[in-house]
Amino acid sequence: MRKYIFVTGGVCSSLGKGVAATSLGNLLESRGLKITMLKIDPYLNVDAGTMSPYQHGEVYVTEDGAETDLDLGNYARFTNSVLGRKNSITTGQIYQEVIKREREGRYLGKTVQVIPHITDEIKRRIVLAGKNPDVDVVITEIGGTVGDIESVPFLEAARQFVSDMGKENTLFIHLTLIPEVAGKELKTKPTQHSVKELREIGIQPDILICRSPIQIDKDMIKKIALFTNVASDSIISAYDIKTTIYEIPLIFHAQGLDKIVLEKMNIPRSKIDFTEWAAMVKTFKTSSRTVKIGIVGKYINLNDAYKSVYESIFHGGLANKVRIELIKIDAEDIEGAQDLDTIFSSVHGILIPGGFGQRGIQGMISSAEYARTHGIPCFGICLGMQIMVIEYARNVLGYKDADSTEFKPATSAPVISLLEEQINVNNFGGTMRLGKSESFVQEGTRLHQIYGSSTIFERHRHRYEVSNQYRGELEKAGLIISALTPDKTLVESVEWPDHPWGIGVQFHPEFLSTPINPHPLFSSFIKASNDYGKK
Repeated sequence: MRKYIFVTGGVCSSLGKGVAATSLGNLLESRGLKITMLKIDPYLNVDAGTMSPYQHGEVYVTEDGAETDLDLGNYARFTNSVLGRKNSITTGQIYQEVIKREREGRYLGKTVQVIPHITDEIKRRIVLAGKNPDVDVVITEIGGTVGDIESVPFLEAARQFVSDMGKENTLFIHLTLIPEVAGKELKTKPTQHSVKELREIGIQPDILICRSPIQIDKDMIKKIALFTNVASDSIISAYDIKTTIYEIPLIFHAQGLDKIVLEKMNIPRSKIDFTEWAAMVKTFKTSSRTVKIGIVGKYINLNDAYKSVYESIFHGGLANKVRIELIKIDAEDIEGAQDLDTIFSSVHGILIPGGFGQRGIQGMISSAEYARTHGIPCFGICLGMQIMVIEYARNVLGYKDADSTEFKPATSAPVISLLEEQINVNNFGGTMRLGKSESFVQEGTRLHQIYGSSTIFERHRHRYEVSNQYRGELEKAGLIISALTPDKTLVESVEWPDHPWGIGVQFHPEFLSTPINPHPLFSSFIKASNDYGKK
């Protein structure tokens, strides 16, 4: 029978439930099991699409166009789990569906309540996520912290899985905090209280994963076991690491997490194959040369806002056996700056990521111009590609007013604009290109050389497009249109002529990159940046 694992968190948020859950998924896959990952977000938004990056970090886009929590990006980088709309659940989705059914008279006049109607819908969606007959284990991460009122219906639904599916098919893992106080003393009391709150809901954790600055010792583990009723050998120390999060599965394996799970769920144990993953971590540790990448973005102050981009840059470093140093540059800080030489003096490559809104745009345009005129490898993603087009139109074509109608609706040279059929749509999502779509790559371009194919499939999340009104002029002025949609109506990629490496793409390649299979665009960009650094 299919197995269900629930990962909860206590004490405070941002302890790393997503990384812990997906590290377990990585271990179980290495044991030969087929897994799927599921994220539950207790907020009332239907999805993460309209949430500020400062509030929620990046929006991860699945192949089927779902705008989801960034934890799904971690799932995709650590595991082979096929992720889609069904792998992301929010409170908004649950209540929307239940109220819709109530309005349709599907509850036959019954009083609609949190229990059983909301909890039943939660359970239905969890089961649906693992409906594929090839799936052996469904790992569900419940967002938020035990004690939050928003999480209660989801925890209750998880509790009911024990009676619905049987205890041998249901496992609870609780991630909690062991803080360090004055004198560098570790304290277990927050963990004790967190487990106590979970047990009051009716859930006894089978395994504890304890976050702490340093590895906790055997005496502390015994103390935690005594006060939480969790066996000592089922308490895992998740201590701070100084290398990479990709080492965490190895650390958990060394403490026997996968073995414990298999034993508790009565899953036949097969030999683990960690060869490829361990080799990747070793490459990270042994790489000596450093490549410095300048990220010119709008949301630099929050690391999670560009999570997949940062990770993909590191993947490109792994592909080239170099270390990556990220130099984060707020686009607003360089608007009107006179001395760009100093700002970019230490970088070997410049990446301009996606985003929405006018703030920081001029700083991005100045960065693109500097990279183009100084021969610095430059990678524009989504908005970054549009910035490259605007800069080229202004400084090569001579249209000083060139802009996007997103930033300047009355511009006399709208080189970036909405499509005609998008203009009168009021629903934000209704004007977006979302999810996987096909692009045709022009032969003879750098993009074709990198992909080695004329047809590619990438994920999109954007609203504005390169205007076909100016496409011919841009090409005559030398800008290379290296990829188009199959009907040749929309620009998917541009390249700077006579430049070491200047590529902009309308799609988001960062959503397809993993440490084992770095995306070819990031690998090529880091190689070009490394070559530039050597010069």
